[in-house]
Amino acid sequence: MPQQLPPAPSVFVSRVDELTELDRWHEREERQLLVVVSGPGGVGKTALALRWLHDTRDRFPDGQLYVDLGAHAEAAQPDEVLEWFLGALGVEVVPPGLPQRQALFRSLTANRSFAILLDNAASAAQVRPLLPASPRCVVVVTSRWRLSPLGMDGARFIEVDPMDLRDSVELLERVVGEPRLAEEADAARELARLCGGMPIALGVIGARLSRRPRRTLAREVDELRTENRRLAGLDLGGSASVSAVLDLSYVDLPPRQARLYRLSCWHPGPSFGVEAAAAMLADDVGEVEDDLDDLVEKNLLIEVGDDRFRFHDLLQLHARAQNDAEREDAIQRAVEFYLDKAVVADVAAIPGRPRVGLRFKSADPDAFGSRAQALDWLDHERDNLVQALRAADVHGWPDLVWQLAEAMFALFQRRHHYSDWLFTHERGVRAAQMCGERTAEARLRNQLAVALRNLGRLDEATAQVRTVLELAGDHDLGSRATALMFLGHIYRLRGELDVALRYFREALEVEIRHGRTRGIALARRRIGEVLIHLGRLDEAITELEESEALFDNGVDRARARMFRSRAVLRAFRFDEAGRLAESVLADVRDEGSPMHVADAFELLGEIAERQSDLARARDHYRSALACYGESFDPSAEHVLARLADLDRNDDERTPDVPPQQQPGDRERGLG
Repeated sequence: MPQQLPPAPSVFVSRVDELTELDRWHEREERQLLVVVSGPGGVGKTALALRWLHDTRDRFPDGQLYVDLGAHAEAAQPDEVLEWFLGALGVEVVPPGLPQRQALFRSLTANRSFAILLDNAASAAQVRPLLPASPRCVVVVTSRWRLSPLGMDGARFIEVDPMDLRDSVELLERVVGEPRLAEEADAARELARLCGGMPIALGVIGARLSRRPRRTLAREVDELRTENRRLAGLDLGGSASVSAVLDLSYVDLPPRQARLYRLSCWHPGPSFGVEAAAAMLADDVGEVEDDLDDLVEKNLLIEVGDDRFRFHDLLQLHARAQNDAEREDAIQRAVEFYLDKAVVADVAAIPGRPRVGLRFKSADPDAFGSRAQALDWLDHERDNLVQALRAADVHGWPDLVWQLAEAMFALFQRRHHYSDWLFTHERGVRAAQMCGERTAEARLRNQLAVALRNLGRLDEATAQVRTVLELAGDHDLGSRATALMFLGHIYRLRGELDVALRYFREALEVEIRHGRTRGIALARRRIGEVLIHLGRLDEAITELEESEALFDNGVDRARARMFRSRAVLRAFRFDEAGRLAESVLADVRDEGSPMHVADAFELLGEIAERQSDLARARDHYRSALACYGESFDPSAEHVLARLADLDRNDDERTPDVPPQQQPGDRERGLG
């Protein structure tokens, strides 16, 4: 059950009318409640939404979903958000297109009760595709705009105004303490007035006063008035200026914290950890950690998780307005930080995979506790990695763009994420071209072809591979062999098995010339797979045994053994097939790829079915489906078909799957 809402605001005053209205709407609305909370930046829209959703969380037993739609330089697109939501709902492989993602999201939320907060929306068009179908869901949208077109979707509207003077003083009182404000009541009211009723400005002032208990409110008023006359920026009209409040807080920062504030606001992703911030400053992690804590204490930074931080959008604008000359260097250091970390995680996730780039040569494959942990890190930082690549692309650092794309391939190979896969690799190919890195370009085109093929775009995938063959010639044997194997796989999918076998054998010859052991093993495995389909079982078993012996990691060995199990099953050696399949399952369970586990269960189900143990077959097929969850993967349909087949009359059942649809045949990624 997803619990994605950020924490409720620790200090919250006023907004009684708005909270009452929300309660009334929720109690009376018979259909799905859609609420748009609008107002200027920093007025407390998100705080109001979070306060109400946390107070009513017991009304939404299926969980909460949250997204900041304005967290990036470009507004988040609905297909990206749906990918995040579907992942939170347990979907391992997300459908490739927006319509399919919408349909799956509505299916998963149908007749369920979720609270959904869509923060910082830019338009009604950005919101509509994210609406669930269930009348038991509540969707709250915050925006600087009213988003009136959502009225056609039945939206209710709340406009949040700056707080009045009384409520502003109360908020200061909650932060600073009643005795201190009582001693300087006039100064407290003037301070509240100068903050313009904006909670973000009041929070910053309150935090600064709390840290300086001997400072008088009158002095704070004098300094704020001075700054207010001198500074423009985020002016609210009259004498109230949020910019003045923030400038005054910034000027008050020690030099180290001021530099951290100026530079970390340019972090390419929506949130960052201590190590990333330290990298941007080229500074010691321990020192930066203390400075980050101080910025949180001063309400200039938001802590969104354990040692995880982000800027309020207004504060980020203010910090970026300081125009630090070191800005571009800091962004480049952030990009290189994520690149170096991704390289290590990629190597740890799939140690034997051939790679392009000097960074990979020194990466420690044992840096993570397990391959699954390395994949989890890549998945957790995926948004930051993609935004780092985008930043490198915008700033004209093509050498970093293609290297980041290469360093993310293990994640895409095991977890897919097709939108990011296509985005990163299309830009990676272009960047490699700009750098004259023909080997990197060929490598990235091969990897892009995998995504295109998995999405059913076979003509585009084939075009990429044909280009690889032109690029590789006879000097880049690794890319050439991979491209030949890819063509073999395409022809196998089309049922042209003799042509597929020819391409696989040609790939094997190239791999032998190249001397790449893992490539030889992969080619032999592919040859074995085709030989099974051709009914040449003894030859297939020999190829697959040799393939398994050459592989140097557990998943690859298990995959070769899985196809050997299939070969002996075709030869009616049921006990041997079962032992092999059980060992495959044991080897892939903890490797971080649910799809490989699904393949093993599906094979075990077929073995049981061939032995007429239909109850056990059903159990195995259901275990395979559980691995997919609600994921988009064509093989899940095959498992469902097998279960349906078991329910038919024995005379009507056709237990054998067509050769092109055997468990494990789908490409989980190239070697």
